Amino acid sequence: MNQITMIEEETPINVEHHTYKRECRYTRGIHIPFADMEKILNGMNEDALAYFEFHNIAKEIKQGTLLNGYSGFAAIIADYYKREKDIEILELTNGRDFYVKII
Repeated sequence: MNQITMIEEETPINVEHHTYKRECRYTRGIHIPFADMEKILNGMNEDALAYFEFHNIAKEIKQGTLLNGYSGFAAIIADYYKREKDIEILELTNGRDFYVKII
């Protein structure tokens, strides 16, 4: 994949958040290839991974999975794509909520 961009949804996407025991509604998201998602997760330190699991507990990491995004995860994703692929995703780190779909 040569380009990663934010996707603006016309109809909100619902992603279950088991910790909050509710669904979160997102109007924007990002689709990340499975191989990149594995590298992003493998590069997280213990604290970052614990916070990821807080937001995405019981989520299987596979193609088609929808994940809850949050500001720390946005920074990790943006850093990975800048460092590894020389791609900037400026609209990802603007503080707005988002979902991640693994493709």
